[in-house]
Amino acid sequence: MNEILSHLSIGFDVASSWTNLLVAALGAFLGTMVGVLPGLGPINGVAMLIPIAYALNLPPETALILLAAVYVGAEYGGRISAILINVPGEASAIMTTLDGYPLARKGLSNVALSLSGWSAFCGSLVATIGVIVLAPVLASWALAFGPAEYFVLIIFAFCCLTSLLGNQPVKGTLSAMLGLAIATVGVDANSGVYRYTFDSVHLFDGIAFVVVVIALFAIAELLELLETTMRGQSPEVPPNERKLFNLSELLYTKWTVLRSSVLGFFIGVLPGAGASVASAVAYSNEKRYQEGRDPNACFGKGDLRGVTAPEAASTASAVGSFVPMLTLGVPGSGTTAVMMGALTLYNITPGPVLFETKPELVWGLVASLFIANVLLFLMNIPMVRVFSKVLSLPNWLLVPGILCISYIGVYAINAGTFDLTMAAFLGLIGYLLRKGGVPMAPMVLGVVLGDMMEQNLRRALSITNGELHILWNSPITIGLWIVSLAIIIIPPLMRRRHTRKSKTQTMTGEAATIGNS
Repeated sequence: MNEILSHLSIGFDVASSWTNLLVAALGAFLGTMVGVLPGLGPINGVAMLIPIAYALNLPPETALILLAAVYVGAEYGGRISAILINVPGEASAIMTTLDGYPLARKGLSNVALSLSGWSAFCGSLVATIGVIVLAPVLASWALAFGPAEYFVLIIFAFCCLTSLLGNQPVKGTLSAMLGLAIATVGVDANSGVYRYTFDSVHLFDGIAFVVVVIALFAIAELLELLETTMRGQSPEVPPNERKLFNLSELLYTKWTVLRSSVLGFFIGVLPGAGASVASAVAYSNEKRYQEGRDPNACFGKGDLRGVTAPEAASTASAVGSFVPMLTLGVPGSGTTAVMMGALTLYNITPGPVLFETKPELVWGLVASLFIANVLLFLMNIPMVRVFSKVLSLPNWLLVPGILCISYIGVYAINAGTFDLTMAAFLGLIGYLLRKGGVPMAPMVLGVVLGDMMEQNLRRALSITNGELHILWNSPITIGLWIVSLAIIIIPPLMRRRHTRKSKTQTMTGEAATIGNS
């Protein structure tokens, strides 16, 4: 403990200098703006700042503090557009739309925004403590995950999605399958074969995630909004009566935040798993847990716990992804991979030796994560009322505004019109699927996780020359298979048992009534 405290003192000495405090505040603000805008994402935000940081000749620890603040800030910002206009700014904010947007339509956008900001703060704080205390142990644990383990982990994530399918498992499964199909479009990285490209050069690189998420959420949502407006059925959003969440709502979600923060941190430690997996698993597990014990749970219709769970998990995962980068030299996410590239510009190689050769950089980064987290919380809470003013805009201004921002994000990918056309086409498909009651979240998660799932399966099979036994040949894979099967089998059995119990009680009551009469 004394050693940890001495390291932290070094870190806070570095992070609390005026230059680094200013850089952390600037990075937190820029990251929030990057997260709000659909299509940019933390990877692009960090990548755009690397040449600026290098050109300004910033010290390596200052440059890393700037990039880390942008990364965490982007995870904060993604929730804002997800809650207000049902357009996730980041892939990890997809789950936030499920309950955040219904809360906003009920006039509780201030509560949802402020409570999600608090959840993100707690998730980042828990993960920062985890980095300080458990980094070396978790780094060795993460090494045990090979391609087979990652493949089964993604299978586990998809099994967790069963709680999102509700009473329509066929439609939910169809949605996930469509997402996986979209993920296969493009050139096969291993064989070079063109898959589902229809001889169009624009599809050789596949369909970008930004195009899919803008189409299925923004454009499909706008089409529904236009339909209801033309019918004269445009829903009125009640005015916000409160600025922030209250103490009872804080206590109501406290255990959800804690569980999701811990889960998100451990998933973030796994190299490549990412905040998308963390938010999906946290939301699905919390939904299943709460619906089993709370008959008043209304996940998907505006439950506060449906907002706090993914937000706490995604920010905890973002912070947790620094563990493998710093201790093993292995990027924990796409964004930390870009940050590793920034370190190479300074001739710094992340890894175990870094803790001895550059302690001021490592512990300065850890301390700055805590400081940036506090700054983000202090920035976001006062801005809640400003953000929520978006909902008070009339539809004739809100619809074209959202469409312009969305299309700017789509156009910025390749600076071509094909992506705009593809977004419009997929948006129409998404609108028709919504009309048929098909949920969008499983489809988007299929797109996010599909490529990772395929690549890890191929790597695993290449190790054994095509033998499938590698997929259940380790304690980790066996454990994940067992848990995945349990998630699929146990809930239907419990529902069937509950139905039988209810029928038995009803029949007993009827028999008693007949006997008394």
